[in-house]
Amino acid sequence: MKRTACFLLLSFFAVMPSLRAKPPQEVLTGVYLMNLYDINLDEHSFYADFYIWFKWKGDIDPTGVEFVNMVEKWGMTSQPFEDSIITLSGGWKYQGFRVESRFFHPFLLERFPLDRHALELHVENPDYPADSLVYVRDTTSPPVFYRPELMLAGWDILGVNLQSQAHRYGTDFGNPDNPAHTFSDFVFRFTLTRPVSYFLLKLLLPLTIVLLAGLGALLFFPSYVDARISLPVGSLLTAVFLQQSYSDALPDVGYMVLMDKIYLLAFSLIAAVMLQLILTGNRLRLFKKKELDLGRLKKRERIMAAWYLGFYLVGVLVLVWVA
Repeated sequence: MKRTACFLLLSFFAVMPSLRAKPPQEVLTGVYLMNLYDINLDEHSFYADFYIWFKWKGDIDPTGVEFVNMVEKWGMTSQPFEDSIITLSGGWKYQGFRVESRFFHPFLLERFPLDRHALELHVENPDYPADSLVYVRDTTSPPVFYRPELMLAGWDILGVNLQSQAHRYGTDFGNPDNPAHTFSDFVFRFTLTRPVSYFLLKLLLPLTIVLLAGLGALLFFPSYVDARISLPVGSLLTAVFLQQSYSDALPDVGYMVLMDKIYLLAFSLIAAVMLQLILTGNRLRLFKKKELDLGRLKKRERIMAAWYLGFYLVGVLVLVWVA
């Protein structure tokens, strides 16, 4: 009995520190985006102009935040709502800022031109770890996160998300006496995508027309060798220029984007048409003094043109599906 009592007593004193530990101070945080502009794919950055506010109850001042993914901090502007922290009804302390600056975002373009990007603003307090201070979404304000009139040329707005997460740095920054480097990371995520019409009308439609012109060579009478071979050659050159036109608007990347794969499919089909025309021309020259069923050859090439077109359309659908 004495041993049991001693064990229970020791266990009680062991858990007392965790019972006495104060929960972290919660800070209700909200963001309202005013403007988003200069989305720079080459430099992986964008400019944002927004309001951010904090409401809290406690002794810690949570307004000394930093934006983790901010670049060019010398160009940041921050204007407080009030000259000092004010107290709202219900005992809430309140302060906010209007911020404008440039932020970093790694633009991944594997799905171009159907790519979507979640531009983020990461807010942290470098002075208080997550066990002392936690930023959470302000649910007491209306769920409006950006200006209704906000429009971005060349982009569609998919949605906005506010999220609170723990950010662990995984290093003591050379100070083993202060190993706690997990902070509350408040994330404002603004998701954009390119319009589907941009893909269909400005990129895919011109390429499809060029490919149809190349396939049209298979519809000519087989004896028109010069006219037949000129069509796929012109189509190939035009397709190269079309690819170059959109590639110039993209940063240099070490991988193929979706549109590159579609163009590679088109190049392969145009090359297959040229090969077929060469083989047909050789047959005409080889059998010019012998009997050759030109009608049957013409019919076969028309069927081949239909197969090539179908293969192109199915290939585009597969590439879009797996991208």
